[in-house]
Amino acid sequence: MTLTEKDLRFFYLSSLLFLLWEALSLYTCFYPGFLLPVGLFFLFLAYHRLDLFYLSMVFFVPLSVSLQEFFPDLDFNLSIPSELFMLLILFVLLYRYLLAGGVEKRFLYHPVTLTMLIYLGWMLVTAVTSTLPWVSFKFFFAHVWFIASGYFLAWEVFRADSRNRILFVWAYMLALLLVVLYTVFNQSTAGLVNQKAAHAAMKPFYNDHTSYGAMLALFLPVAVFFLFRSRRERLMPRWLVAGITPVFFFGFVFSYSRAAWLSLTLAAGVALLIRLKIRFRTILLFALLIGGILLSSWTTLWMKLEENKQESSTSFAQHIISMTNIRSDASNLERINRWKCAWRMFREKPLTGWGPGTYMFQYAPFQLSYDRTIISTDFGDMGTAHSEYLGPLSESGLPGFLSITALFVVAFLTGVKVYRHGTTPFDRSLALALTTGLTSYFIHGMMNNFLERDKAAIPFWGFLALLVVMDLACTPSPAEKKNLKEFHP
Repeated sequence: MTLTEKDLRFFYLSSLLFLLWEALSLYTCFYPGFLLPVGLFFLFLAYHRLDLFYLSMVFFVPLSVSLQEFFPDLDFNLSIPSELFMLLILFVLLYRYLLAGGVEKRFLYHPVTLTMLIYLGWMLVTAVTSTLPWVSFKFFFAHVWFIASGYFLAWEVFRADSRNRILFVWAYMLALLLVVLYTVFNQSTAGLVNQKAAHAAMKPFYNDHTSYGAMLALFLPVAVFFLFRSRRERLMPRWLVAGITPVFFFGFVFSYSRAAWLSLTLAAGVALLIRLKIRFRTILLFALLIGGILLSSWTTLWMKLEENKQESSTSFAQHIISMTNIRSDASNLERINRWKCAWRMFREKPLTGWGPGTYMFQYAPFQLSYDRTIISTDFGDMGTAHSEYLGPLSESGLPGFLSITALFVVAFLTGVKVYRHGTTPFDRSLALALTTGLTSYFIHGMMNNFLERDKAAIPFWGFLALLVVMDLACTPSPAEKKNLKEFHP
């Protein structure tokens, strides 16, 4: 490709302006000015190559750092640079949908999209009725730009070029690989078996070991998928595929996240049931049967759990056993305390709740003295309800709980559908890996909640968008159905 004289003039002029600006920033000691050309480059990229802009955003999500890490006295917080990307993406999508054409109807009317819009719509309603409207509207708009970037833009990018589907997964995994190596290095200096050091070794990239472990659980099934498929499809260099899976597994084990260990183990069991082609109705009936048995023997089970005095430990076996310690393990007891507070809040405002994002500011009065632990607080500075289900229940009432639960169920069923009816063996295997990863998050969501953070929201909504793209690819459009009927009267 030959450059025209106009292209050369533009290159020389932009290079000259870049050098002058950098020299001026250095002369005046205005060091943030060095980032301006980078920002202009990404603006240019967003206008001309939205797919590359999106993939760049995905790559930077695991590597982004909270603004309060640099300026702790700020009253607000952003994840830099990922949330700056997302704000720009929101405006780009508004332009595309309002001025340049709407959303494709097949995508808009897909069950995943509809349930997501119901979930988001009810969040807006409860933001209006919130006890702290300003908090709730900030929470709502944060979810809007997460979903705009992670779901709607992902749909546009994935359908434009099928290669972007794999690049999306690898963009996040490669950045996560850097975080894992960074974390393991920090842990090695304190001793890999030092569980307390593992809790904060991934900072400033992830808040703690629970969110870090949850993302490794989300991506490990996908990494395993690439490990077995790389011989058949040229996706990434074999050495990279062969290396990333054990590194992820090593980081996952030494994350000491009991919830992540449990969720991925159970998700692997669900994947096995899907592989065996056991009907969903059978799985549901079996789950209801187990639930019924647990409820009928709840008193006896609770007494047995109270007998467990094993606390968190550097021994993996003892650390696993400590999951059921509800007598002396402060982490477990505080989680139960938060769940009870969420339930009491729901009972007081069962329809609209207290408002999205308000749990951490409103739950303190609902703590009872005998539920408090050594790590309890009244200042909302130690996390939220620790549940993707009970959080919406307390903040958006029963409809909020039902909408998020319906979204998870519909996403799971879509993944199973694509696995069984996908257009290619590659798509079917990828759908199973994505569904396994999402299932681990659905289970993990009973014990923690991370969708209010970009680290989890972008891959979560991206996985859903990817399943929807593959589902629509194996579902004939109305026009195609009409042609089939005409061909086969």
